[in-house]
Amino acid sequence: MDSRRPFCSIKLFSQERKRKLEIRLTPTAPRRSPISEPINLPPPFTLVRLRESRDAFAHAIDIAGENGAGTLTYVGRFDLAEFAIVLEPGEPLRTARRAFYAGMVALTDALRTYAPSNKEIAIDWPDAIRVDGGLVGGGRLGWPATSKEDEPPRWLVFGAMIRTVAMTDGEAGVHPLASALDQEGFGEAGAVQVTESFARHLMRALDVWQIDGFGGIAREFLSRLSRERQSMHTIADNGDLLVRRIGADRTDRRDLREALALPSWLDTKLGGPRL
Repeated sequence: MDSRRPFCSIKLFSQERKRKLEIRLTPTAPRRSPISEPINLPPPFTLVRLRESRDAFAHAIDIAGENGAGTLTYVGRFDLAEFAIVLEPGEPLRTARRAFYAGMVALTDALRTYAPSNKEIAIDWPDAIRVDGGLVGGGRLGWPATSKEDEPPRWLVFGAMIRTVAMTDGEAGVHPLASALDQEGFGEAGAVQVTESFARHLMRALDVWQIDGFGGIAREFLSRLSRERQSMHTIADNGDLLVRRIGADRTDRRDLREALALPSWLDTKLGGPRL
């Protein structure tokens, strides 16, 4: 095989795990609850459903080492689509961290599936998602605290929250920079629909990476960035964003690792996207 062939080493499953998942994904009668409905995920995903009070991202990190790639944790909340997926990278952490961009491409594609045709879905680098300028949520990335930059981490966890229903009281315009899918005309698209769509689009994003190399993911991600006048963007090998101002000699570098340390869109007190 030509060693120069583009290759994605971010795996949703290993061959051994695939055999296990084929058994575990045998259709069973769905379990219903007052705030949930069946979730249909394609192989190789396996669902871990959590109660409303749990944290999908934190739980995925807790079980990532044992459950392995393809595990998708989901919290059944009325007002939020909240889920996280475990990945198994086969390259050093410094480059494997770029899997975050594949997750963000899949997340925005999931929203585009249900968005009205006139809605702009954009990303504030690196992690916040806006619909027509209103913040609806974003993504985050976790890895083992003991991981070294030049060695493959045992796992990565991509987590997401999208506000599906506006729960704030008061007059319209009180939180002009925040929004929810129901306010933006997404119809019946709720947590289950967003989660199912994300799973399908993540598989597509990783296929793009496999076929075209990371450049295909980079192009798709950069095309969704919120506009900055008179600037050009590229993504470095380690995932940093390089911003060159047109007409200027200087290129600014934005550190991905540093930016992911504290999600820009998350209000930890609220337990959801900022208002």
